[in-house]
Amino acid sequence: MEESLKDSIIHLGLAGLGTVGSGLVKIIQENNAWIERRLGKTLNVKTIMVRDLDKPRNVAPSPGTAFTTSMDDLVNDPEIDIIVELAGGIEFPRKLITQALNHGKSVVTANKALLAEHGPELFELAASKNLGLYYEASVAGGIPIIQTLKESLAGNRIKALTGILNGTANFIMSEMSEKDEDFTTVLAKAQAKGYAEADPTLDVEGIDAAHKLVILIRLAYGLDFPLSKLVVEGISKVDRFDIALAKEFGYRLKLLAQVREKSGLLHAGVYPALLRQDHILAKVDGPFNSILLEGNAVGPVMLYGQGAGDLPTGSAVLADILALSRTNCVPNNTGFLEARLPMAQILAPELTVFRHYFRFTVVDRPGVMASIAGVMGEYNISIAQVVQRECAPNAGVPIVFISHSAQMQNVSAALDTIKKFTFVLDPPVHYRII
Repeated sequence: MEESLKDSIIHLGLAGLGTVGSGLVKIIQENNAWIERRLGKTLNVKTIMVRDLDKPRNVAPSPGTAFTTSMDDLVNDPEIDIIVELAGGIEFPRKLITQALNHGKSVVTANKALLAEHGPELFELAASKNLGLYYEASVAGGIPIIQTLKESLAGNRIKALTGILNGTANFIMSEMSEKDEDFTTVLAKAQAKGYAEADPTLDVEGIDAAHKLVILIRLAYGLDFPLSKLVVEGISKVDRFDIALAKEFGYRLKLLAQVREKSGLLHAGVYPALLRQDHILAKVDGPFNSILLEGNAVGPVMLYGQGAGDLPTGSAVLADILALSRTNCVPNNTGFLEARLPMAQILAPELTVFRHYFRFTVVDRPGVMASIAGVMGEYNISIAQVVQRECAPNAGVPIVFISHSAQMQNVSAALDTIKKFTFVLDPPVHYRII
């Protein structure tokens, strides 16, 4: 009888009761009857590990839930079936997950930074123990992109994947575009709304999106693409003037994460880039996330939704808990048979090919445009469009070029040459066009 009762309950050990942890507890409390109908089992948050036992909480766990500050109370409890890591950071979660796996417990985590940097070793450990290490909530909050790549699109070769993976950055870019406000003003607004942290570096410099992209590349291509090899550029230097000019050319500026395959080589990066205004990703505004991918069989597929927040992200965590709780579950951690994926063959960033947007602020005198165009011609950059704007007396004149496809090494060399001209008043502005 006791064994039968235990089998009907999945005991959880939760590390972290912040935004996502609180959301998870709320969903379990509100939907447990529904969960039991799907799973045939009841979920019980048995123990919660927190840093401060006396801190006020915005959620009230069940009366039988214990609180602790010790990792040992999670990993050493024989009743706990699954450990849920929502503490954040790198070293502590790495230690917790390692110990949990070594103690025979499957793990659910939302920690994209940890998985981006140490995923291969942790997946290898999980495989050696025949345990699950699931991470749906690590990318795009409530959007089920991990499971989609693992299962729904498993029979497809992914040709390309492009995503808006950071809601903070997307909110900032959307507001700058719609309200004609500068970066600093909109960042303060994002912080006031709770979209941006007090230190927004991870979001606005593209680092958070880069962590997520590494995880998606593993699932989409079955290859490990080291974080250090990604091209990563942020939005902190984006000028609203370029957003307005891009609109005139029929584009919107977005912070994009993208991976593409060319002749067996992968190019991947995070960078602000121009999209045509009618592109489906150009219409994704505010703090929302979206991922557009193309499979060789299914064609284009787009997923859209809330990329953060207590309930959306908690929903993704819960999905992993349910997947691991099903009887006779065979762990599917990497999405492939290999516990450690092979390394990707990487296309050198300087060999990548895009169309490009350039803005130069120059002295208003004859021959300037011709000189710039001449340098571009020398480096095999073909000009598709050019616009010159009038400016107030004694001020610089902005000249905008839109190019045809050109190799990045040629673009870099041309910019290095052009910025040395005495008539160029400010550093050139450059964006890729997707």
